[in-house]
Amino acid sequence: MRRRECISLLGGFVVAWPLVAHGQQAMPVIGYLGSASPDAWASRLKAFREGLSEAGFDEGRNVAIEYSWANGNLDRVPELAQDLVRRHVAVLVTPGSAPAAIAAKRATTTIPVVFETGADPVEAGLVASFNHPGGNVTGIAALTYETAPKRLAILHEAIPSARLIAALVNPAAGEAVARQIKDMAAIAPQLGLQLLVLHTTDDRMLDAAFAEMREKRADALVVVADPFVLSRLGPIADHALSQRVPAISVNRQFAQSGGLMSYGGDIVESHHLLGLYVGRVLKGEKPGDLPVIQATKIELVVNLKTAKALGLTLPLSLLGRADEVID
Repeated sequence: MRRRECISLLGGFVVAWPLVAHGQQAMPVIGYLGSASPDAWASRLKAFREGLSEAGFDEGRNVAIEYSWANGNLDRVPELAQDLVRRHVAVLVTPGSAPAAIAAKRATTTIPVVFETGADPVEAGLVASFNHPGGNVTGIAALTYETAPKRLAILHEAIPSARLIAALVNPAAGEAVARQIKDMAAIAPQLGLQLLVLHTTDDRMLDAAFAEMREKRADALVVVADPFVLSRLGPIADHALSQRVPAISVNRQFAQSGGLMSYGGDIVESHHLLGLYVGRVLKGEKPGDLPVIQATKIELVVNLKTAKALGLTLPLSLLGRADEVID
């Protein structure tokens, strides 16, 4: 079934499963596998906890959370997933990362896995279908790769004179990133644009990517989402501003950190839904029976202060569509 046609069934909680230790009910433990860092995902964590609370679970009161952070290093994710499995957590949560969700699925066939990812979960091999995931995995599908061509189009609208657009991408991030590049490359000629793909997997490569962008005189930048890049949004925004390069990302935190714009799925919505779904699993529902939820909210954030610093006059049509204008 197509992503936008799937339905979210968030009602009808069932009786909680008993987690018993030494004859008494034990506090269930959530294994939270974060591919970025706590600072980078502060707003996501807040939304997740709020959704979890709405489902009846409050951290420290009737549920515990074990956090494992990869800090953008995707090579660490499989071992972190296996470590959480060895701790016998009640449910594995993999927010914001297809590689983390895949690692969790490979690490266990019995512990429930609830993901939030911008990748297509069917194409990534996480679930059999949106309506009937099967197995021990379900979750939230965020609007990330579907909105990639629109990010390029918004940059073109903001800077119509631009001809060369750089795309900052981590090739280790998997299908979601590859799909975004493919879709942007397909639409670029229609907009009269060339796409310059720059790879980064660490801070050294990030500096080299900006040096190449400067050398080739890229007119603007699309920051392609992945855990490493998301953990460096502040420095990337600073780099772009210092080089006077207008830039856009999927994550609103980028615009809030000084980037020119962000356009993509509302991460507060998707992580709130993630908390709700984890609550349903903790109450005893089987992940394979819970349809994958398609997040629906998209937001455009424009940093007008950055636009002025770059000497840009953004079209009123663009500013009028913005969900938030930072000035």
